[in-house]
Amino acid sequence: MKESTEKIASKAESLGFKYEAERGSCPQCVLAALYETIGVGDKNLIKSADSLAGGTALSAQGTCGALIGGMLAIGYLEGREYNDFILGKRNRRVFKFAKLLYNRFIQEYGSPLCKDVQKKLFGRSYILLDPKEYKEFEEAGAHVDKCPSVAGNVARWTAEIILREIKTK
Repeated sequence: MKESTEKIASKAESLGFKYEAERGSCPQCVLAALYETIGVGDKNLIKSADSLAGGTALSAQGTCGALIGGMLAIGYLEGREYNDFILGKRNRRVFKFAKLLYNRFIQEYGSPLCKDVQKKLFGRSYILLDPKEYKEFEEAGAHVDKCPSVAGNVARWTAEIILREIKTK
């Protein structure tokens, strides 16, 4: 019997949470959860996402890495193929699906920026490359429940979009 979308999405959420709590690198955690639950992406995509953690290069100034992981998974399925890129083709269905994830993220966190998500979760943002601030970030529960909850949510929402919107087209 085929697993329900809800059951698969719940499994992706659990894995995203677990991986962020245990291993870090929010985009990798989301991508690994999706790779293991619905077979989206590959090991090279997961590897390439590592530098995008912590709002890009741990700067906290860019887009939340978990959101980036979800966007990469959607792009993996619906993004413009290389040959179409070379030919300049502009049929870009990817944005329809990416916007669904983006809107859900904004509804929950109010901003796509890592520093703003931190402010919502912690009441302040941290400079993740500063050892003292990173220690405070960890002591405030960064990898206990706060960042893992974001990675888990994004893994769930992305799985739902892929299973309900993309795989049924």
